[in-house]
Amino acid sequence: MNAYGKDAQDTGSTSVQVALLSDRISNLSKHLATNKKDKAGQRGLQLMNGQRRRLLKYLEGQDYDAYIALTNKLSIRRGQRVVR
Repeated sequence: MNAYGKDAQDTGSTSVQVALLSDRISNLSKHLATNKKDKAGQRGLQLMNGQRRRLLKYLEGQDYDAYIALTNKLSIRRGQRVVR
């Protein structure tokens, strides 16, 4: 939380939430690599990916530079930017 938030108490900002979700996603992905029949875990992974995608979409709309920095730091692939 120190690396992505304003301070150690900042747990609600978008970048901190994305970083925490990314960590949980990577841990669950490792688990599912060995436990292929864990259907509940697969559903949880899909839900977390969706939540992270929505948070990243929100961050992209609010502060594009912070979005670019965060996705580069976390090594998250991103699609084409849609200019509206």
